[in-house]
Amino acid sequence: MPGTSEPPLSPEVAVRTSGLRTGWTTGTCASAAAKAAALGLVGGHAPASVEVGLPRGQRVCFAVEAEGPTRCIVVKDAGDDPDCTDGARMTAEVAPQTGGQTTELRAGAGVGTITKPGLGLAVGAPAINPVPRKMILLALAEVTAEPLVVTLSVPGGEGMAAKTSNARLGILGGISILGTTGIVRPFSTAAYRASVVQQVDVAAAQGERTIVLATGSRSEQAALGLCAVPEVCIVEVGDFTGIALRRAAAAGMERAVFVGMAGKITKLAAGVMMTHFHRSQVDLALLAEAAQAAGAPPVVVEAATATRTARHFFEVCVAQRCVEPLRLVCEQARAACEAHVDGRLRVEVVMVDFEGREVVARAA
Repeated sequence: MPGTSEPPLSPEVAVRTSGLRTGWTTGTCASAAAKAAALGLVGGHAPASVEVGLPRGQRVCFAVEAEGPTRCIVVKDAGDDPDCTDGARMTAEVAPQTGGQTTELRAGAGVGTITKPGLGLAVGAPAINPVPRKMILLALAEVTAEPLVVTLSVPGGEGMAAKTSNARLGILGGISILGTTGIVRPFSTAAYRASVVQQVDVAAAQGERTIVLATGSRSEQAALGLCAVPEVCIVEVGDFTGIALRRAAAAGMERAVFVGMAGKITKLAAGVMMTHFHRSQVDLALLAEAAQAAGAPPVVVEAATATRTARHFFEVCVAQRCVEPLRLVCEQARAACEAHVDGRLRVEVVMVDFEGREVVARAA
């Protein structure tokens, strides 16, 4: 069994910014809307534009739409990132705090509320992550030292949230106010990796001991039908199988089920736990060895190296009704995944077809 590895994403893949326009996070836009509404409260009328600071010290200016002196909107521009909250009308309404000595942030319509532990926020709190919360409070402090009540809302936020993993994480009622730098960098995989970690943490916080890892939407649908676990346990890991396994093991989980297709599983079988196509290739020799070990007919053995894709090998195996090589690949992937976490998880690997409809091979 070869050692396992997680090849790092190259900078140009991890954050593709060349030729692409950056945008602003929901946290940045919420801080701008809140500051504008606070200015309206203090001065009697809302400004046409407002400047706010980002976590790394940069200051940026936003146009403001006002629905009254204390209710202001900043429209989110996600740049060239395919973000479901692009165009969201981040709305803040500000009033004096009469029930306490500190500023209170509330979730209005379209902003989610935390209903499960494991997210680093209190159950019942608005889904405003720590960095955006700090940004909002700092923006308000530039206007007044008086405590305020700030209600954040997003028209259509529930529909946007339906395109995210919020409901599975126990964030109900709308989107989350997110961001760590204040800037949306197009196609950033750092955010995806963080989301994978967060989803594993939430499942573990519910006391769950099995995590189900799916590589994409089709394998996720297959996993939903295959695995009798709560939906919170099913994580779409994309290329980040290694970090998901390590996080699950560290959280004390006991079992992982990986549901995927031939290409990703072949990479796992070779010990590659970060499977982005720019950082790893399918090991064709591994496929040929599996075919030979299974005593497969020559047409299957030849298919292993006939092209650069595992899909061709998979399709020939299925057409020849010779799936034992695929089972052996699953078995090797299972062993590699368990080795990656030093045996702290029992792993099952399930290979589904390319429509995500049928299980073709598995190893447990």
